[in-house]
Amino acid sequence: MNETVKLNTTKTKVTKEGNVWVIDLPRFSGDSGTHHHTLGLLTPYFAGLTEGKLMATRCVNDNCPISRGKGELWLPPRADCPDCHQPMVWEEIKNPAGEIFSYTFVERGGMGLEIECPYYQIDVLLPGVCTIVKSYLSTRNRKIRIGDKVKAKFRTGLDATNTCLDLYWELGG
Repeated sequence: MNETVKLNTTKTKVTKEGNVWVIDLPRFSGDSGTHHHTLGLLTPYFAGLTEGKLMATRCVNDNCPISRGKGELWLPPRADCPDCHQPMVWEEIKNPAGEIFSYTFVERGGMGLEIECPYYQIDVLLPGVCTIVKSYLSTRNRKIRIGDKVKAKFRTGLDATNTCLDLYWELGG
């Protein structure tokens, strides 16, 4: 077993309609089962991953009853604030690093899983972010613990899948 987790996914086809990405994700061989959808207002998040950037959103509405214009970052991002329903603004998280909040060691993922088992599925707590980021750890041959430091890594260029799998984490940070 390799130490590094590999993906069992087919690269998605991306087309652009205006500023948004439209995705064709083949789920099975051939054209049957191709998942066709738009990433809509969340396109900057997925485009950022392919460029090695972790993009989040923040509410800056002074009239928001919760953030009062000084909201924390949301990741995964929200197009609109869940408290005041106004559009959020995009912000890059520079050098994203955090700690493992919780984890699961996945030994058997079931049909359709796009990550080679076994692997660690982790929830990451990032400073300044009000949500927990779910993703996977690149290594699997080491015991991990809640509180271990991690740093974000990205599948970019020809390695990009154009999905949320383009974000993963390495120990350290």
